[in-house]
Amino acid sequence: MPLQKIQFAPGINKEVTRYAAEGRWYDCDKVRFRQGFPEKIGGWQRLSVSTFLGVCRSLNNWVTLGSQNYIGLGTNLKFYIENGGGYNDITPIRATVSLGTDPFETTSGSSIVEVTDTAGGYIDGDFVTFSGATAVGGIDADTLNSEYQITISGTNTYTIDVGTNATSSATGGGASVSAVYQINVGPAFNIPLTGWGAGSWGSGTWGVGATSTEALRIWSQSNFGEDLIFGHRGGELYYWDATSGLSTRGVLVSSLGGASNVPTVQNYVLVSDISRFVFCFGVNELGSATQDPMLIRWSDQESVTNWTPAATNQAGSLRLSSGTEIVTAQQARQEVLVWTDSALYSLQYQGAPIVWGAQLVGDNISIASQNCVAYASGMAFWMGKDKFYMYDGRTQPLKCDLRRYVFNDFNKQQYAQVVAGTNEAYHEVWWWYCSADATQTDRYVVYNYLENVWYHGSMSRTAWLDTGLRDNPIAATYSNNLVSHEVGVDDNETGTTAPIHAYISSAEFDLEDGHRFAFVWRILPDMTFDGSVAASPSATMTLLPLVNSGSGYSSPASEGGSNNATVTRTAIVPIEQYTGQVYTRVRGRQMAIKVESADEGVTWQLGTPRIDMRPDGRR
Repeated sequence: MPLQKIQFAPGINKEVTRYAAEGRWYDCDKVRFRQGFPEKIGGWQRLSVSTFLGVCRSLNNWVTLGSQNYIGLGTNLKFYIENGGGYNDITPIRATVSLGTDPFETTSGSSIVEVTDTAGGYIDGDFVTFSGATAVGGIDADTLNSEYQITISGTNTYTIDVGTNATSSATGGGASVSAVYQINVGPAFNIPLTGWGAGSWGSGTWGVGATSTEALRIWSQSNFGEDLIFGHRGGELYYWDATSGLSTRGVLVSSLGGASNVPTVQNYVLVSDISRFVFCFGVNELGSATQDPMLIRWSDQESVTNWTPAATNQAGSLRLSSGTEIVTAQQARQEVLVWTDSALYSLQYQGAPIVWGAQLVGDNISIASQNCVAYASGMAFWMGKDKFYMYDGRTQPLKCDLRRYVFNDFNKQQYAQVVAGTNEAYHEVWWWYCSADATQTDRYVVYNYLENVWYHGSMSRTAWLDTGLRDNPIAATYSNNLVSHEVGVDDNETGTTAPIHAYISSAEFDLEDGHRFAFVWRILPDMTFDGSVAASPSATMTLLPLVNSGSGYSSPASEGGSNNATVTRTAIVPIEQYTGQVYTRVRGRQMAIKVESADEGVTWQLGTPRIDMRPDGRR
């Protein structure tokens, strides 16, 4: 019989069995679709050799009036501003404390120094900077008068590691030691709690206790002109003035001149495009210190500091009614979208005296996390707790061919880690999440909204930023650095180039609906290696035969030959040349095809291969 084209519909479909998905692709990693055909994704390159402390959960890019390109970067330990590859620590200060006389105690031969501070307020992992200390136990003053991360050792004591062993056991430090504490650190991921003190009052069985979760540290941030407003979930509101320089820390908005009734606790902050209002979501009510997770407050127009409603300004508030807490918000076209844990609202500017009004535009929905929303082409996309959604003027679920694959293997205690981002150059929305046995993001799922297809893979990212102010999308990694995506064809996250293993495999296909066995003796590949930097880039093409759809792949997978072969580019001019045909001996009732590469400098796009396949009897 004549050569038969092997061409599948774009996208990955795992909602049905591998045989029922005939005509579709079934599995992949590090592969996307362009014009309906699969290709390896681009590589990534670290931004610089510098690193930051903690796990980054928030990125925001803006340019100052002085043309400085900044990225605000919030981790569970600190807050930074990246500029030119350097991470500048602007973490706000919580307290400055006088430690009294001789607060340091050394142990001979050890670099661990115990510090006494009866003022309290610090927690394990906090950062402190000392000044005014004198030498003690053979450790000089310059060493002591530095920044350290603390480890709690007692009711009024903690330890620091100064990196230099003491020569004697001693108590000292002088009478003028000052300790400057940065704001308390937060968890890197959700920590399940069980027992007394866990959960709300009265929950759980007497004598048994309850369960709850200590929430991971997530920041929100928004630029106010060339300056930055930021805060972490459940914390206060901070301000960083760009004119003060990168050596200046953020300060409380309430400490600024003219500050009036600034929120003391909030869950999310956003600056509107319309008339520049500062919004705080999940905030304390005016005149109260109690946080209301469904309350929204906004400042006066064009003001960071004035939060007191009056007839002469436009500061105000409103409380949403559907849900138990506001999860996140997003600036959209002529509206601010606000998600609670069960509804979606649209905030629209109405002018005085109402100023902002809320309209319910979606109910009976769910949302996975603060960072799981991406906005592209006038549409908002987000991950719920059992499905995906979109909003384009109306709220609707997204048909997803990977829904079962994603949500059946998901660590539901780590919903808060889900992060979304756009890759507008390829019309993609990405979500990173934790699989069932993971406490760090280890998988991704992608929706291509132009081609309306899904694909997936394995990758760890904690924050994502697709910005027109940088050449490429930026992502945060567990290597404590930022990487630029779609750069080159390899993995350069740590500075050491490594290959990216990319593959795609099809669902099962057969000859005459599996009525007969098929025998394949020749494959004619159709590939391009355009963009590769290896001298002779190659990919492996494999045929995987089955006796029937439930038998599993045949072992051995071929008869008398090889069921896979390497397709190698041999020339690029005047026309790209590569392995033209591959001879093989593969026999089965159903078959699948797999294409993969795992070498440095290689990228590829698959076209429409052809196979010589003939009937081979019945069984």
